[in-house]
Amino acid sequence: MCRSKQRNCELGRWLIVTIDHCCNSIATMEAEEEVEVKPLDKVPASGYTTSNSNGGSGSAFSIAHSTAARPLSASSRPWSSATIFISFIVVIVVSGVFISGFDVGVFKSTPVSSFTKGIDSTGSSLSPSQSHQVVREYPLNCTPVAQQCPASYYPTTSIQLDSDYTTACPDYFRWIHEDLRPWRDTGITREAIESRKSLAHFRLVVYKGKAYLEQFHRAWQTRDVFTLWGILQLLRVFPGRVPDLEMMFCCEDLPALPKKDNPVPEGAAPPAMFHYCSHDSAFDIPFPDWTFWGWPEVNIKPWASTLKAIKEGAAKTKWMDRDPHAFWKGNPATSRKRRDLMRCKPKMLMDWSARLYNVDWGRESLGGFKGSRLEDQCTHRYNIYVEGRAWSVSEKYILACDATTLLVRPEYYDFFFRGMIPMEHYWPIRPDNKCPDIKFAVDWGSNHTSEAQKIGEEGTRFAQESLSMQRVYEYMFHVLSEYSKLQRFKVTVPPAAVEICAESMGCPAEGQVKEYVMETLVTSPSSVLPCSMPPPYEPNELREFIQRKENITGQVEMWEAEYWDNLMEKTYFNLFIFWSLFLLLLFFISRFICSPCIQK
Repeated sequence: MCRSKQRNCELGRWLIVTIDHCCNSIATMEAEEEVEVKPLDKVPASGYTTSNSNGGSGSAFSIAHSTAARPLSASSRPWSSATIFISFIVVIVVSGVFISGFDVGVFKSTPVSSFTKGIDSTGSSLSPSQSHQVVREYPLNCTPVAQQCPASYYPTTSIQLDSDYTTACPDYFRWIHEDLRPWRDTGITREAIESRKSLAHFRLVVYKGKAYLEQFHRAWQTRDVFTLWGILQLLRVFPGRVPDLEMMFCCEDLPALPKKDNPVPEGAAPPAMFHYCSHDSAFDIPFPDWTFWGWPEVNIKPWASTLKAIKEGAAKTKWMDRDPHAFWKGNPATSRKRRDLMRCKPKMLMDWSARLYNVDWGRESLGGFKGSRLEDQCTHRYNIYVEGRAWSVSEKYILACDATTLLVRPEYYDFFFRGMIPMEHYWPIRPDNKCPDIKFAVDWGSNHTSEAQKIGEEGTRFAQESLSMQRVYEYMFHVLSEYSKLQRFKVTVPPAAVEICAESMGCPAEGQVKEYVMETLVTSPSSVLPCSMPPPYEPNELREFIQRKENITGQVEMWEAEYWDNLMEKTYFNLFIFWSLFLLLLFFISRFICSPCIQK
């Protein structure tokens, strides 16, 4: 073994010397050939200097001239080339002998996988924190005592993340500051919460990362159940980050705190309550509605899976291949606005370009909701949104359909509507002029297909990106965090409140409620921080933003006025031609009938 190593070392030294000799010979030949063919009139000017092989310096011209003047034997070049070629062959042969002397185990000791370790499938290098990061999951812990919350199971304190990087929140988050502005000076006092307790369905307390519930009334269907479930998932998404707070929540359609019914003495804090929607003349604080986690009574699945199904359904028919009319399907009995919309159905003398359908939810329930599947309602170029009794949960489903949304200007607003811009995310429709506005919007879209299609695409992008479940949880986190900053009392757990958690609500659930609960269960904390909350609007900035939206809507109304003026002119002209021809026809008929009488 020692002799083998000694022989390998000697061969290695000889190989290195030989390779060095060959390289020097090749370099010399290349330099001589290059200098020989270089014409003197192409040499750089003498103003530039370079070092020669002896360490001296001189002009580039003098160095090149002296090299070119050195005589070269024509017969020496072939011999030099032959020598280099033979030396190269010898090097290859000896290299083979030299390499064969190595122990083969040297090449087998390092597997290929060790060179690709830390590289993902795309070829990107992974940081140590990424390649070794372990995400722990916490599935539902349905022990025999399912009604109780397991102690110290899911973390309730903040988890240290690998990175402080975060994204910017969507612009509609800025409205959180406006919604909480009534309490900016006074803060939220105990009296502000307790004063309208009779209107709330429940009180929720977040204390040291845990949730406590005091139920006052049961809400219609499962609104309160899935609202509470959503808040519990928020605590699992961002454990330990939601601050201590106490909130009242109303699950009705209409806002619970109209300002006209709740006069506020000077210096006092207005009543505070969370709700699914609000109004310019109400104190209610908007919060994501229960359908983001499912509405089993009408077979509407959680938002994430519904959004995916709508996207797949919309992809079946391209925008240009769809029915070129406006579509709406719902229950018109819930509001006068919807009953008024039904007058836009096609009539004998006028087609308003609207295709409207009534939904009987009782009949749908008996038929398994086959006729009301949201993913099957993306077959028209235009979809209409109109409020029900107050706001409607259908808004996000309509936006997601990749159709141009014709949005009847709402009286109430949810948490995201104010962030949308007319003619960018939707086409504005006046509540008191629905039929003509819809007719004009469809006709305009038929003549401006690319622009109309783009409005639909932007609305869908808003639904898919700005209303993703990650964004919904981030909105919940920020609105509750900003709300807690305004509290002017110490948060305590009321004696009548009970702790609730995913186990206490999810384990006893049955049927579709159980299905939706398991589908929306958050099993591990978020690996990223919540998005970065944008600053509040400056007064001038807010006025300009609102004015911009009004100007866009006003421009659309001007287009429509011009459209109807031109259409009426054509209509009057056509009527004139029609009646003129009709009277002329009557004249000739009368002459034909009466001519025998005149002759007699």
